[in-house]
Amino acid sequence: MASPDFSLSVVDCPLIQIEGWDGTLGQFESNLSASLGMKLPASVGETVRHKGFLVIRVAPRRLWLAFDDGAQASTLAVDPDLGCSVSLGEGRVRFSMAGADIARVLSKCIAVDWRAPAAAPGGAVLTSLHHVPVLFLRTGDTACELIVPRSFSQSLSDWISGLDC
Repeated sequence: MASPDFSLSVVDCPLIQIEGWDGTLGQFESNLSASLGMKLPASVGETVRHKGFLVIRVAPRRLWLAFDDGAQASTLAVDPDLGCSVSLGEGRVRFSMAGADIARVLSKCIAVDWRAPAAAPGGAVLTSLHHVPVLFLRTGDTACELIVPRSFSQSLSDWISGLDC
């Protein structure tokens, strides 16, 4: 769907979930940071962009690595005494939305205040869209992404497209 005021595109979402075990967070994060060659986001909802992927802290001990469109998710070795990793990409897609009407359209389908500090560009919020869990990523002043379950992507896409009437 595309119009001058709102556009929606759907693409695959190579995604890896990494989680540290309770009581090992400091060592887990230190090892992961060294392995990725970067500083990790500190708080839930923070994101850090690095070399073709976005690291998103979705919970205190859980991170998602969302790879750019067209990139392949590489395997990531995590010390099993400290945590684990699992690919989520087969089960998720990424909705990219942009346009002057994006805040109006999203206000009809997700419970995220576009003006709230947590939803500022670079922020991530776990929420739901029509009773389906999604991750909202604010990417710009008039742009965002939603990471949604693949099994619901067609119906959610159709539903959002109908909101722009």
